[in-house]
Amino acid sequence: MLISPHGDYAILRIARTLTLVQTTGMTWKTIRLELARTADHPDGSSAHAYVFRVPLNDEGFIEPEVLKEAEKRPVVRRFWPGEADQSGVVIATPKGWAFSYKVGDDDDEAIFRLKDHPLKVGEYLTITETDGSELPFRVISCHE
Repeated sequence: MLISPHGDYAILRIARTLTLVQTTGMTWKTIRLELARTADHPDGSSAHAYVFRVPLNDEGFIEPEVLKEAEKRPVVRRFWPGEADQSGVVIATPKGWAFSYKVGDDDDEAIFRLKDHPLKVGEYLTITETDGSELPFRVISCHE
């Protein structure tokens, strides 16, 4: 039994230490996705890309609790030839993860089964564009 004139403080201090220990396995990473092979782009396209920043655990999966605590930190930038670059955030939706550029879900681009796929170089993801088309993307880089 710990006897301390500041018992509540000791408990709070222990809780803070546990929180730090729980979050040390996570690192904010910058990920670059490039369009993979499609009918229109048989070799893929580095000009069609997303760059985003999210907290990942050691296995390469997004940490939802950390993401919720840092609402404006998980940013995304969309690069598309012939269009202005778009900046937004990575959000959790009832169906999974998405890129969102404005308030509301009209412009959200769903990332298919990201909960089940680690974000590691060489992995593939499918993103549903706002027009409903599904496009494959490959993780090109993932670094701190």
